[in-house]
Amino acid sequence: MPLDYPNIVPQNNLRLPDALTVKHGPTGLLSRFVLEGDKAVRRIGLRLRVRHDFDELAWLNQREVSSGSWFRLVDAYNPKYTTLTPENAFWISGEDEDGNVAASWAARVFYWPETNLAEQAVSFFYGRDDGQRCMVTAPAAKLISGIVLCGGAAWIRPDFRGKRLGYLVPRILKAYAYSRWPVDWSICYVSRTLIEKGVAAGYGQKNFSYSIFYPGSPWGDLEVAVAYTPIAEAYDDLTSFMEEELLGAAEQVTSLSNFSEHNVTSTSPDGVFHGNSSLWY
Repeated sequence: MPLDYPNIVPQNNLRLPDALTVKHGPTGLLSRFVLEGDKAVRRIGLRLRVRHDFDELAWLNQREVSSGSWFRLVDAYNPKYTTLTPENAFWISGEDEDGNVAASWAARVFYWPETNLAEQAVSFFYGRDDGQRCMVTAPAAKLISGIVLCGGAAWIRPDFRGKRLGYLVPRILKAYAYSRWPVDWSICYVSRTLIEKGVAAGYGQKNFSYSIFYPGSPWGDLEVAVAYTPIAEAYDDLTSFMEEELLGAAEQVTSLSNFSEHNVTSTSPDGVFHGNSSLWY
């Protein structure tokens, strides 16, 4: 049974602003970022809700996999394979004017006071350690311990792609998580392609460590880089993004980011780390 850090758990399926209670981190920054970010997403046409009903996320994933707009959900976010509780995980749904989910992002929070990513890499990816194969060469993996936030299970419905949601909502998710847990590190897995194209940096991750290998995974023989941000840098990124991008979005939503959003709909093993078909981001 994984350790969980005690935190305030909101009622399931609340609107994001109603679910926000800043217990940790800089109150002014986090509360303003979440509220302004929520406004920006509403201007795009979606309403954000905070949820911990991961069976619903798995159902959504299964439906969209069958339609070809998503890949199979990573086991770490699938309640069939791992223990997901309101204390250690949540997901954010973006719902259109008809109440249909048009976007999703999820977060896991790991409490590793006496261990690190290098030691937990198998259970981190698969949601459990049943003897799956893994090789860690990323130096940063041994440094990443304490309270670790990982974002993933990102999906955007095709008609909402190209609207900069891929850069805005991951930051909203992180800001909300920082308000609930005293996070030490924010991490995700990314491909070399996303790093080389500058897409990974657009998500707010500036540090990359190579590599972690998962041979024979359900998604093929995978090599991923660890994208990681210590909490002080994470706060700096939120501050910069709000001042330079978010607060000017009211008049021109399409200029939320200067980064080029990378939209890929392929669900093949070669494409699962790209853009809106990314395993993690």
